[in-house]
Amino acid sequence: MTMMRQFVGEVLRARRIAEGLTLRDVSARARVSLGYISEVERGQKEPSSELLAALASALEVPLSKVLLDVSSLLEVEEVAEASLASISSIAPSKVSVSAA
Repeated sequence: MTMMRQFVGEVLRARRIAEGLTLRDVSARARVSLGYISEVERGQKEPSSELLAALASALEVPLSKVLLDVSSLLEVEEVAEASLASISSIAPSKVSVSAA
């Protein structure tokens, strides 16, 4: 599963829950099958731009805000990955361990 797909699902689910809506509510508002929305929220399906816009509208949140939230999560993930890459590039000979 790609991080982008996972984060899109997480943001949509968090918005839905924050609004006190069920999958059935969003399904009816967006005119999208409940099963498909569930798969999107679980990161199993990647929504098209049209579907994403319909879901944002059903959640009464601007699409730009959904995308901004996803972007913020991606940024955190990328920084964490870069930090891990930086740490793993340190040669063992450069690391000194002292016994305390």
